Amino acid sequence: MPDKANARSIEVLLRADPPRWRVLGMVRQLGLADCWVGAGFVRNAVWDALHGRPVSSIDGDVDVLWFDRQQTGPQVDATIEATLRRLDPTIDWSVRNQARMHVRNGDSPYCSTADAMCCWPETATAVGVRRTRPDGFEVSAPLGLADLFALVLRPAPCFQGRKHHQYLERIEAKGWLSSWPRLRMQEAAGPP
Repeated sequence: MPDKANARSIEVLLRADPPRWRVLGMVRQLGLADCWVGAGFVRNAVWDALHGRPVSSIDGDVDVLWFDRQQTGPQVDATIEATLRRLDPTIDWSVRNQARMHVRNGDSPYCSTADAMCCWPETATAVGVRRTRPDGFEVSAPLGLADLFALVLRPAPCFQGRKHHQYLERIEAKGWLSSWPRLRMQEAAGPP
């Protein structure tokens, strides 16, 4: 369970951002099992706010994560993406059933979306959010929210060993340290 103050800060931030709040509403309408919007959708908004700038527009893909062992074919994700494109063709939707992503990532099978997020490259990215009915909101942060709000880039536990080079390559390719200059890297494992 993420700490309540930081989870509430994310909720306030996203409720105040009509495009992001609308995206969360569209995804909620799908009724997918264990479904969250995560990664850069949340991370970038928080980093912008912590850098004292307006939250940037939604650029890049919007990661829609769900978990259903009965519907693991990539064509199911493609169908869901098509539905979302019909709702808003201006967004680059990326839908992935986490019940099959362990194969691509070389991990043991995941048991939920939160379990899959534990295997993402950095702790600050392993955050998902969703709107609930009637007007509720939830945050899933299996590695915590401390690093996200402390502007710390830290490899998630499974990227501290044999996959560490992938984490470093990702940081370089994303250019985050240039885009958000207050970010700092911490290699040592510590409490997330």
